[in-house]
Amino acid sequence: MSSNDLITSPLQDYFVSLGYSPDKSNGRPVFKQFSSPEAETNSLNEGVGLVDLSDNGILELRGKDVLDFLHRISTNSLKDLPKEGIGLTIFTTDKGRIIDTAAVLNFEDYQLLVCSAINKSKVKNWMEKYIISDDVKISDNPGKYILFQLMGPQADSFITLVCGNYVNQIQVNKFKVINGEGMMFFTAKFIDEKGNPLYWVLADITNGQKLISYLYDNRSLFDFNFIGQEAFNAYRIEKGIPVAPNELNDKYNPHEVNLLDMVSFTKGCYIGQEVIARLDTYDKVQKQLTGIVFPEPVENNGQILLYNDAFLEVGTVTSTAWSYKLKKNIGLGVVRKAFLGDGVHLIAKNAVMSMKVTLQTLPFKK
Repeated sequence: MSSNDLITSPLQDYFVSLGYSPDKSNGRPVFKQFSSPEAETNSLNEGVGLVDLSDNGILELRGKDVLDFLHRISTNSLKDLPKEGIGLTIFTTDKGRIIDTAAVLNFEDYQLLVCSAINKSKVKNWMEKYIISDDVKISDNPGKYILFQLMGPQADSFITLVCGNYVNQIQVNKFKVINGEGMMFFTAKFIDEKGNPLYWVLADITNGQKLISYLYDNRSLFDFNFIGQEAFNAYRIEKGIPVAPNELNDKYNPHEVNLLDMVSFTKGCYIGQEVIARLDTYDKVQKQLTGIVFPEPVENNGQILLYNDAFLEVGTVTSTAWSYKLKKNIGLGVVRKAFLGDGVHLIAKNAVMSMKVTLQTLPFKK
């Protein structure tokens, strides 16, 4: 992992100025919680939460061949991505294994590519490996952008504080430039796993901090919270959302971690296309991401493998968390399809623990 991959969010000092303290126990400062995981969980499910994405990998791509180039080397169709359009795609190896997912925002004169923080250097190096005669230049400007996500059932109303009704003109998977309350920023619209609108907000540091301060100061009518790592990790596990490096890595392909909505089966060749298409055509997918319920807290001391009653290894635990919503220890794992099923019991085991666990279809239900 390079030093660039360990960049802290440009919002860190702002959050500290509000009285919040980052956790530095793992080397990279992160805000595990802002208020409490319970309050933040409630905002995600009943109100609106702000998730800082500013430390994600954000790369600038310039040149007349960018969209054709990305179309050629990644899983989704991008060559006709319109101005202000957003394309979600995956970079895969020649064996169809995942390098990372990416969101491509088309500003027409240039494009921004948002990937995971931990894989930013890997993604940049991967793309540069395939630039031959293409007019494509990739630059990394750490700390240049502030990017945050507004999510939850109140997000649609909350963002009108700065966008007004103009937000209704933004289509799904599109973004618009907004000038509101003396600030300029870009707002992108998605749909979350519950069918609710979810928004990304992108700005330079000055406008981004002013914008968050304005939202924070005018939050009184909303169940609003900044969302720390602890609550968000539990939320994304409940919804079955894969992240790097846990589920997005070169052990798995898009079929296995439920990312086929980022794969085009009609666009033609890309790196890894043959393998991914063959798995689909011949129904050869052997493993699948699933939910797991643990009877007690999990010690993440080394890889946790899953076994059936005959002690045959059938899968791997990839993520764990305590769910404040479900009041359970939950996790994600990739399990051989022959052993999948709601209510199936397996044994989770590593060097320090062994326990019987129960599989649950994603997303988790209360």
